[in-house]
Amino acid sequence: MTARRLNKDRVLAVLLISPSLLAMAIFVYAFIAWTGWASLLRWNDLLPLRPLPGFPEIKILPPESTFVQLGNYLRLIQRDQRFQQDIENTVVFTVLFIAVSLALGLLLAVLLDAKIRGEGLFRGIYLFPMSVSFIVTGVVWRWVLTPGTVQTGAVGINLLFDKVGLGFLKNGWYTDPDIGIKAVVIAAAWQMAGYTMALYLAGLRGIPEDLREAARVDGANEWQIFRRIILPLLQPVTLSAVIILGHISLKIFDLISSMTGPGPGFSSDVPAYYLFDTVFRGNNFARGAAIAILLLVMVSVLVVPYLIYSARTEVER
Repeated sequence: MTARRLNKDRVLAVLLISPSLLAMAIFVYAFIAWTGWASLLRWNDLLPLRPLPGFPEIKILPPESTFVQLGNYLRLIQRDQRFQQDIENTVVFTVLFIAVSLALGLLLAVLLDAKIRGEGLFRGIYLFPMSVSFIVTGVVWRWVLTPGTVQTGAVGINLLFDKVGLGFLKNGWYTDPDIGIKAVVIAAAWQMAGYTMALYLAGLRGIPEDLREAARVDGANEWQIFRRIILPLLQPVTLSAVIILGHISLKIFDLISSMTGPGPGFSSDVPAYYLFDTVFRGNNFARGAAIAILLLVMVSVLVVPYLIYSARTEVER
């Protein structure tokens, strides 16, 4: 009786998750495979899709095109200067974005962990940017970094920035090729620092107070406690934050699109924006598919080792 009950429960469980598995297989993995195949072709025209053999109404195959193997990838990596600039911008953006977000998040978490008055209010203020989309963030920060585009009554924001000693912002940071993608880091870190703060605050609240008291009894000062006890215990939180922020930075598009675009000399261009230009403006579908696969590989190199590490850690526990 028990075995029969278990079999029924197992069949019911399989039936319940089957729609999700089927949808994932079609709309995630099948489309990834389709994109990978398209990246191996010379498909650059607005030609109609070909139907599946035996199913004339299902037109999902690329048009008859030349099979170029890895030609699209080699061209991107070896000869496409814009893509090479995009990779350099992505590395710069990722490093600065993660560093600034972690530093600000940890600082805010330490301040809130001191149990100051009005902690709930400050926590809400710090987390508020997370509720704003990257599109809105990009537009607002474009106004801030180019204040001459916004007028407040009869007095422009230019005058306000002059009065507080920030007149150098009038030139527009993101229009300077020497700054470019670094200006976008400011907006991105502003939006995600609150999220990092929430992660660190949860980690700090999970550290037993007895450990700190024992260290104080042994003569350690607050800096030594922070450096030798708190920071090592926060390493799992830091690793998780790095993976999440790195994943966001590698596929950033909406913030770039609404704030700077590719910028002068592609100084703020990224692979995701180049993908948009290539596919939807240049009709070069094969090269766009190659960029998409390269982005997938970049994200996988960052995320997959973390998933393996997390799975092994859970097994050990």
